[in-house]
Amino acid sequence: MKLDRLAPDLERLQADLHELSGLVEPDLDGWSRPVFSESYRAAREWVARKMADAGLQVHVDPVGNIVGTREGRGVRAALATGSHTDTVRGGGRFDGIVGVLAGIEVARRLRETGTVLEHDLRVVDFLGEEPNDHGVSCIGSRAVVGAISADYLAMPDGKGVALGERLDSRDDIAAARWASDEVAGFVELHVEQGPVLERDGLQLGVVTAIAGIERAVATFHGRPDHAGTMPMGERHDALLTAAEAVLAVEQIGCSAPDAVATVGRVESLPGALNIVPSWARVWSELRSASTPWLDRVRGDLTARIADVARARGVDVELDWLNDQPPVPTTRSVQDLIASSASSIGYSWRAMPSGAGHDAAHIASLAPTGMIFIPSQGGRSHCPEEWTDVEAIGVGTHTLAATLLAMDTAPFARQEEQ
Repeated sequence: MKLDRLAPDLERLQADLHELSGLVEPDLDGWSRPVFSESYRAAREWVARKMADAGLQVHVDPVGNIVGTREGRGVRAALATGSHTDTVRGGGRFDGIVGVLAGIEVARRLRETGTVLEHDLRVVDFLGEEPNDHGVSCIGSRAVVGAISADYLAMPDGKGVALGERLDSRDDIAAARWASDEVAGFVELHVEQGPVLERDGLQLGVVTAIAGIERAVATFHGRPDHAGTMPMGERHDALLTAAEAVLAVEQIGCSAPDAVATVGRVESLPGALNIVPSWARVWSELRSASTPWLDRVRGDLTARIADVARARGVDVELDWLNDQPPVPTTRSVQDLIASSASSIGYSWRAMPSGAGHDAAHIASLAPTGMIFIPSQGGRSHCPEEWTDVEAIGVGTHTLAATLLAMDTAPFARQEEQ
């Protein structure tokens, strides 16, 4: 069929985006819709209605994923797409929800053009992709690949409520898992959340890998002294040591083209102007799509922080919080995305993702790809986040064309190639 027939209705996409993004917490800044909030519940009810209106058979699985299915001609394994509708606090209107709305629009266009796939089409709004008060991100996508453990379910929030108590069917989480032969492939459409596509004047990004993340907490124990009488050379200043560690994190993050490193939080005690700080703590993270780089910099940062602490006579404890390795997307799916975009006439480039996504978890189960569309100014996780509806239409059109290509073209999981 001619791919132009699957082009989305931009006015309908714009109206959906306006309506869904407006469901926010009234007492929080930005476009905030945290997981388990009242606005999030309202948004998910809205999504379920829109899926049903698009002709999808809708159900909510035991972990809380909303799944809409359009039946195909009989191939058992489904082609899946989707993303998430929760946001960070103070976040924007496009992160996550673009991928859900695009999946619904593809289902509409298939119905409106009378197009029936060989495979079932599965559109998913994954529960709780963003980090939350329980310290668990990507709750829904972890669950469908069997990566939600009892330890995760026991993790409390700031009020002592366990994650499992927030889930409607916490005693049956295992039933949310997808079988290994249940899904033939998965493609997620997402805003880039960075400046590359806009800077290069390109319409699409074909994601090659999703960055790995290393997070560390460094705690420094110095000595309190009178700030007016203790000479500078005889101090054991925990905060100055922490400051040097912050700069070390930045320097390491500049050591590879696609790497980034961030210090997001610094604390010190006792917090008085006339006392040399005796205690400080630094939270940092390093991200890259390169496994060798991440493996190397963990040791490099440990050594650098130990050196600066030793030089100032300060004790240090360094705790690594998690080890999330880089996840490559499936090369054959990358190729189908690129060829689909080119066949319509859209410009694209191959690029890694520095952000985490639900796709990183689905990749352990099925061939997986990601499509990026530009973010204005590269801004994301802030109220200023913006992507034009025309760009969303380009991404949605490419998603439809890719799913159509995957319905008939051969593609394989990464390890089978």
